[in-house]
Amino acid sequence: MPAKDIYHDAVKQALIKDGWTITADPYPIKYEEVKLFADLAGEKTIAASRQGQQVVVEIKIFLSISPMRDFENALGQYLIYKALLAIDHPEKQLYLAISQKIYEDFFQ
Repeated sequence: MPAKDIYHDAVKQALIKDGWTITADPYPIKYEEVKLFADLAGEKTIAASRQGQQVVVEIKIFLSISPMRDFENALGQYLIYKALLAIDHPEKQLYLAISQKIYEDFFQ
């Protein structure tokens, strides 16, 4: 089982507060002999259509000395997960959760 990031519970509670049902914590991504784990999966039912949105969320913290190195690792993991989900679960949207500070300081 992978270790939880320090923001794991905060992201999970934010999703629940927004009306999401957490369906997996962590969410296994399997392809042939490869088994990886994204941090969370959730579903939100849309009342009008009875079909829900399905998401997989990977939570990343940027704690090393080099935000660029953290970004490289996060991006690589994101792209691998996205490719594997596209094979067996194309209905699931993949999201990368980061802190507001990293978003403002690095991504902007």
